[in-house]
Amino acid sequence: MKEKMKKRREASGGNMKKRLKTTWPLFVLLLPGLIYMMVFKYSPMYGAIIAFKDYKIKDGIWWSAWVGLKWFAKFFNYYECWDLIRNTLRISIYSMIVGMVVSIILALMMNCVRSKALKNVAQTVTYMPHFVSVVVLVGIVIRFFNPSIGAISKLIQAFGGTDRDLMGVAAAVPHIYVWSGVWQNAGWNTVLYLAALTAVDLELHEAAIVDGASRFQRVRYIDIPAIVPTIVISLISNMGSILTVGAEKMLLMQNDLNRGTTEVISTYVYSKGIASANPQYSYASAIGLLNSVISFILIVVTNQICKKLSDTSLF
Repeated sequence: MKEKMKKRREASGGNMKKRLKTTWPLFVLLLPGLIYMMVFKYSPMYGAIIAFKDYKIKDGIWWSAWVGLKWFAKFFNYYECWDLIRNTLRISIYSMIVGMVVSIILALMMNCVRSKALKNVAQTVTYMPHFVSVVVLVGIVIRFFNPSIGAISKLIQAFGGTDRDLMGVAAAVPHIYVWSGVWQNAGWNTVLYLAALTAVDLELHEAAIVDGASRFQRVRYIDIPAIVPTIVISLISNMGSILTVGAEKMLLMQNDLNRGTTEVISTYVYSKGIASANPQYSYASAIGLLNSVISFILIVVTNQICKKLSDTSLF
């Protein structure tokens, strides 16, 4: 038995050497990506240790005093803690659901277009907003909702609405945030779904047409089941960022009138860790670390649920 195990190890070792001789160019191509990940993604992670310390710049990371879970307790004892979490979850879940639904519908509509020229025009028009910077996007949004010259405000007034600045209405800003994001990214997010739809066998559609299936029936029973695995993977991936609302866009849209619904975890971390006159680096790092841990747990849980329900998962 021992001799057989030894022969197997020797054989596997020999096969590994042969594979390395033939595939070493692929590992060379992989090397720059690995170096990038190690230098810019993994090596900075050691700085997360300041979440458990009273970090002082003069003392450095290693020589600052340990405080344990002090900063985590401070965050949960903060009187607006649950308001921050509620605002973050509300906007994130709202944005994720609307964004995925609109992208899926848009992809199905584009897939139904038979004219190649028209399809290319539609894809170009819907992709273009993705390349607009967040600063420019928010500037456009503020301009549109300006009560004096904004097109949206003028339209609301034409239908008998009141003349008011919606960017100052706390209840309206989350909707503006989400739908402006949908306008910017829906076309770009259709790429994955269109790629999955191109893999659908045309013979299935031909057979369905022969059987008298309508266009809607073919979309429902052929196209949608084909993109379900892609939808599941997108859902799992999005769950990892459910507590991460874009700080830069929210900060640009935020003002004193709408702060009650626009103050989220990312903006709070920015205000405490960077924008404050007395930056609390350890406190901000603790909140960020907590955010990452919760996101990781959400990915794992969602992945396991999807694996049981649909047999599709990331791992």
